[in-house]
Amino acid sequence: MRKIAVMTSGGDAPGMNAAVRAVVRSGLHYGFEVYGVYDGYEGLTNGKIRKLERGDVGGIISSGGTVLGSARFPEFKEIEVRKRAVKQLKDLGIEGLVVIGGDGTYRGAQALTKMGINCVGLPGTIDNDISSTDYTIGFFTALQTIVESIDKLRDTSLSHQRCSVVEVMGRHCGDLALYAGISAGSEFIITPETKYNRELTMTAIKQSHNNGRRHALVVVTENMLNVLDFAKDIEKTTGYETRATILGHVQRGGNPVGFDRVLATEMGEYAVELLKDYKGGRAVGLKGMDLVDYDINYALNKKREIPNKRYGLVGRLS
Repeated sequence: MRKIAVMTSGGDAPGMNAAVRAVVRSGLHYGFEVYGVYDGYEGLTNGKIRKLERGDVGGIISSGGTVLGSARFPEFKEIEVRKRAVKQLKDLGIEGLVVIGGDGTYRGAQALTKMGINCVGLPGTIDNDISSTDYTIGFFTALQTIVESIDKLRDTSLSHQRCSVVEVMGRHCGDLALYAGISAGSEFIITPETKYNRELTMTAIKQSHNNGRRHALVVVTENMLNVLDFAKDIEKTTGYETRATILGHVQRGGNPVGFDRVLATEMGEYAVELLKDYKGGRAVGLKGMDLVDYDINYALNKKREIPNKRYGLVGRLS
C-alpha cells in the first residue's frame, strides 16, 4: 500500500481537524502518499480529492469544524454511486481510506470495505452515540460548550427565581444531557434512556418550588418533546416562572478542548498503523485508557450500555 486518503463525513465535530492532521503526518512518516477527500462521500463520488503535504495541515489542530468539509449524501446508499466513488480512488491508486464521522459514516465505510477498499473508521461525533468507544471525538468539547451556557443561564434564573429548561443535542443518545446535567448541578434530566414521565417530573419540580428553591434546571435531549410547550406546562403546573433555551448548533462549534485534540491525534495515528498492516474494515475506539479496534460490523451493531450509576448521581445530589 503506497497511497491512503482521509475524509470527514456527517455532522462536524471539534477535533476532526486534529484527526486529519494526525493521519496526514503519520502517513507521511510511514512513507505513504496521503490525499484529502473534500466534502464527504459526495466529494469522494465526484472526485474532490487532493494530495496533501505536511504544511497543508499546519495550524489546524486547534480549529473546530473540518477543513475537509462535510456533506449529507444519502445517494451513497445506491450501489452505482458507490462504484463511482471506488473508481475515483482506484484511478488515483488509493488503497486505504480513513473516514471520520458517526454511524452513517461508518455504514459508508462498511460498504466500501465490501467493495475492496481498506477503510478505517474514527468516531467523530458530538453525540457520543457510537457504542464501540467510550468517548467520541468532539463529545467533550460540545459538553464544555453546554456547561458554560448553562452556567450563564443559572445566573439569570437565580436572580428571577426561574426554572430553566435547556435542550441539548444527542439525537437518540442522552450522554450530552446526562454529563451536562451532572456537571451543571441539574435537578432533572430527560433523555431517551430515562424516558419522560410527566406526572413524576411535574411533581418533583413542584416539590422543589414548594421547598423554596430559587431555581430549577431541567436538561432535555433533543427530539424528546417540544421544550417550549414543556416550559409552559411547568410554569402552569408548578408555580415556577419558566424559560426554555434551545442551544442548537452552537454546540458543534468552537476550538476543541485538550482531551479531544489528544484523542483525535492518537486515533488518527492508530488508523494509519492499521492501514500500514493492511487491516481494513476496522473501527477505532477508546476503552478505558487504551485504543482498540473492532470489525466495523461489530461497531455498528454493538448495543449501547446505559450508565445507570451516573443517572443515579443526579437524583442523589440534586
